[in-house]
Amino acid sequence: MRRTAATLLALTVFTGLPTAAIAAADLQAGKALFATRCASCHHVGRNARAGFGPQLNGIFGRAAGSTPDFQYSEAMRTSKVVWSHDTLRAFIHSPGKLVPGTKMRFWGLSDDKQISDLLAYLQTFK
Repeated sequence: MRRTAATLLALTVFTGLPTAAIAAADLQAGKALFATRCASCHHVGRNARAGFGPQLNGIFGRAAGSTPDFQYSEAMRTSKVVWSHDTLRAFIHSPGKLVPGTKMRFWGLSDDKQISDLLAYLQTFK
């Protein structure tokens, strides 16, 4: 319980999201969703590296198309998107709508609760 409270506090401080929004998210569900829908292309954690997609550590506040170890599409490199809770939500919902011409091969995720869970999980990787 102590670790969960500390995690919520850290997420609130570092992401600027209200505690209630983070508390409503299910980190375990986000982890499971990442494992089934994202991990075949993206990595997170201490040994994260680019693979079929870029690694996602520290994605919040990062300019899209900016990690040096991945070859992004021109659309992503020139998109001027900075990854935030809102831009990631829009991208996960419909990648091609936020960044037309992206080479990400993902149709999107329409369930807002699942997206919230996934974003909360990604926020734990600085």
